[in-house]
Amino acid sequence: MVQIKSFPIQEVRNQFPALNRTYNGKEVVYFDGPGGSQVVSSAIQAMVQYMENGGANLHGSFPSSHETEEIITNAKEAVADLLTVDPSEVAFGANMTTLALSIARALGRSWGAGDEIVVTELDHRANVDPWVTMAEDKGVTVRWIRVNPDTYELDLTDLEDVINERTRLVAVGLASNAVGTINDMSAIAERAKEVGASVAVDAVHATPHIPIERDKLGADILLCSAYKFFGPHVGVAAIRKELFEKLEPFKLTPAPSYIPDKLETGTQNHEGIAGVVGAIEFIASLGEGTTRKEKIRSGLEKIDHYETELATKIRKGLAELPNVTLYQAHDHVAKTPTISFTVDGYTPQEVCQRLCEEHSIFVADGHFYASTLAEKTGIIERGGWVRAGLAPYNTAEEVERFLLAIREL
Repeated sequence: MVQIKSFPIQEVRNQFPALNRTYNGKEVVYFDGPGGSQVVSSAIQAMVQYMENGGANLHGSFPSSHETEEIITNAKEAVADLLTVDPSEVAFGANMTTLALSIARALGRSWGAGDEIVVTELDHRANVDPWVTMAEDKGVTVRWIRVNPDTYELDLTDLEDVINERTRLVAVGLASNAVGTINDMSAIAERAKEVGASVAVDAVHATPHIPIERDKLGADILLCSAYKFFGPHVGVAAIRKELFEKLEPFKLTPAPSYIPDKLETGTQNHEGIAGVVGAIEFIASLGEGTTRKEKIRSGLEKIDHYETELATKIRKGLAELPNVTLYQAHDHVAKTPTISFTVDGYTPQEVCQRLCEEHSIFVADGHFYASTLAEKTGIIERGGWVRAGLAPYNTAEEVERFLLAIREL
């Protein structure tokens, strides 16, 4: 396990220019990573270099067009190493939500009365509503995998009934962006495969924290966003080739009909795509191995161990305070370094405002689009949660500063 003392924290922090920001005379503490991480220098430099050299659209007979195509190819190869897929299975888009909506419209063309889909009560609505709205359009039944509001885990006791021979799609998040629970995908994916259903996995929240292998998860569709793993706002879809080739996305008539381009409608964010490579290379730089894929896995394992140690300190510190309520799964359940809580006597927004104005600590409040979970736990009526999330650029000193600020409340 990577201990705090051995993690190259100063080397990491030196690569994030945003950490130089001050507010009210204090260095800013960014504990808002679950809403979007800060951007690493290598990603920023790649975007600037692309724009300074002269951008261009595709299929031109001149250098800047050729360079743009090369950048896209390199980015898809980098994402392929990150998610353990083939580059031809990688498509870019505006964000995960937009991609999910497009994929749902394409996948749902073959759905009809009598078919069913399955979504979960734990998920961000970006992995719920794209599928549900298509189901409503096609007269398809929607079933839900329930969340246990006491344990913050999915309740799989009736999985064989929820996922059945009529199921066409199962959509589930790899990790909860609200409370950090990392779901055990094995039972869900295995049951989906038994009945021939496709599996869509939202890995947006998980990707910055843990190594991911799409096929080992049993996913046919894997979605994430680069702005959560130290890059720019670019959505990523990695779709299993056999399924991808059958999809018929809504597109313009002259646009390509081959994968992965047929999902990439309109002109893409080329400078953002250039930045994706820089973000992934940063993760790889923290690891060891002979290939980039090996270095990415090693780097994410180091990030996971480091962040988990910091998150454990926060959870223990908050648990000692009698007027703080933590919302999290049991200790034995794997989690991302995302800690949601409330403080008696304050609304979540008031807590965040106090932390910001008095301590220059940036944390967020709300339901974070995990609105079904917020309703099931009753937290939505109280203004949601306070959510503190860690990234590899956060420090043990920042953790202590945060805990001290909460104690002062």
